[in-house]
Amino acid sequence: MTGVDPLAGLDERQLEAVTTLRGPVCVLAGAGTGKTRVITHRIAHGVDTGAYSPRRVMAVAFTTKAAGELRGRLRALGVQGVAARTFHAAALAQLNHFWPALTGDSAPSLIDGKVRLLAHAADGIGLRPDTATLRDVAAGIEWRKVTMRSIEQYVRARPDGVGGLPVEQVADLHRAYERLKDQRRGLDFEDVLLACAGMLEAEPHVAKAVREQYRHFTVDEYQDVSPLQQRLLELWVGDRGELCVVGDASQTIYSFAGADSRFLLEFAHRHPDGTVIRLERNHRSDAAILDVANALMRGRPGALQLVSARGEATSPRPVVTGYEDDEAEAAGIAARIAAQLAEGAAAREIAVLYRAHAQSGALLQALADHGVAATVLGGARFFDLPEVRQAVMALRAASVAPLETSFLDTVRDVLRSLGYTDDPPPAGGALRDAWEARTALLRLAESAPPGTSLRGFTDALLARAQDQHEPELGTVTLSTLHAAKGLEWPHVHIAGLAEGLLPISYATTFEQIDEERRLAYVGITRAGRTLSLSWSRGRGRVARSPSRFLAEIGSRTLDAAHGSATAAAPRRTSGSPSARAAGRPSPAGRGAPRRG
Repeated sequence: MTGVDPLAGLDERQLEAVTTLRGPVCVLAGAGTGKTRVITHRIAHGVDTGAYSPRRVMAVAFTTKAAGELRGRLRALGVQGVAARTFHAAALAQLNHFWPALTGDSAPSLIDGKVRLLAHAADGIGLRPDTATLRDVAAGIEWRKVTMRSIEQYVRARPDGVGGLPVEQVADLHRAYERLKDQRRGLDFEDVLLACAGMLEAEPHVAKAVREQYRHFTVDEYQDVSPLQQRLLELWVGDRGELCVVGDASQTIYSFAGADSRFLLEFAHRHPDGTVIRLERNHRSDAAILDVANALMRGRPGALQLVSARGEATSPRPVVTGYEDDEAEAAGIAARIAAQLAEGAAAREIAVLYRAHAQSGALLQALADHGVAATVLGGARFFDLPEVRQAVMALRAASVAPLETSFLDTVRDVLRSLGYTDDPPPAGGALRDAWEARTALLRLAESAPPGTSLRGFTDALLARAQDQHEPELGTVTLSTLHAAKGLEWPHVHIAGLAEGLLPISYATTFEQIDEERRLAYVGITRAGRTLSLSWSRGRGRVARSPSRFLAEIGSRTLDAAHGSATAAAPRRTSGSPSARAAGRPSPAGRGAPRRG
């Protein structure tokens, strides 16, 4: 027994998913419905009942951080020994284990990255593409491999070439890259999956050994599997039905990288004896926010109808605001955030989401102008920050000496010796970033269980670093919509809901626009209590228009801030220079809905 009741606190559908331990199981889990809770509690319940041996369970996630979270949650439930890994980590472990016995030699080494090797390969065949083109060629190689296409099939699927290279030269560069990689006895990231799949197909005794080791498989974010990952999963599982997949087709935002939600949507067809469970009770967001999310995805394949566990909306309807230019939009968002902070919201409870990294600069500056500290998600990992590494080393050193003060006082003294102060430096600089990092370490110490020793605390920090379990910083978060997936905040602002930004300008096909719609959906469903959407005309020769997604959502679920824009089609109004400088919305246009 794990000592923790894995069935406690589950809603009806979660309980059904957790207690369905046998046979193919597909859990269609909408945003905020507790999918990670279901995954970990289902494994814990299987271990509790004796249905699963933990060392015979593999839980597959798509990022190292997500795999670390699964391990951490399973530990909290008293479950040890489950292999919670990414596809690549699991495949690489199997290659390294079996390759020497099969070949009499060690497995090939992983190359550092494709671009440098591509540059050498290009030089070898007389090509001189620039770095941007090489990056796009590298992305094409990745797509070719995860979709299990040959170079000839790639040429037929993508006949337009890359950058200034015609498709024939792109194909030549693919071939040169593969030759050079083989000569150097290297594998790239996708080769790890290809080689593992090839090994399992060619060596029945290896496949048998893997299937004996792992009897039960769970796959998180199943909507994002590629054809190559699906093939590897099938080889791992074999002809047994002990597979549980969890996903949401409405959150498929990596189709450009080879993700194919059809494997999720067609699960019941491939496994007619399986069980499909729908999780639609959202425990994150108020009903008003879910109304917007449901309206955006209405009629899309596999869309779930989310219902708030909180009942009727208790927070204001989401608001949409139109601005004259990007600077005014950034200033308006910063002013709203400053007001939220003044009303008692914590900075870490607020996020600003956007489509492209380039949008972060104006937002950072506007927030700094209001004295609001912000952190851009997707930079250096917390435990890789120099000030954090320095602090962990200093705390580790202090843990070997007899303590003359309490645990918490010792942590505070060590951090002070490294530059921590009670009062924060001004927002918007490296000193403030370092202060926020040290403050996050202090908060971890303050929240440590009673009786924690300094050595135990540093051990916990190292475990968090290994699992990429980063603490919350006391700052407003800025993030792209892609990087925000899987995260949540009580208060969310989505910037740049204009044609050319969301949907992005290069999304031209029906499938590409649909992916942009799902990306907007992911952003909307990050919000718990309040949601604000905004757009600006911009300063280009051709003024932007509001995103078509605002029209799809409709005015019945959105309010317009100060009448600056209608929900369905925000009006283009000039506004006074003083209003723009203060970050206020443009004056009301005719026919605007009521104020938010």
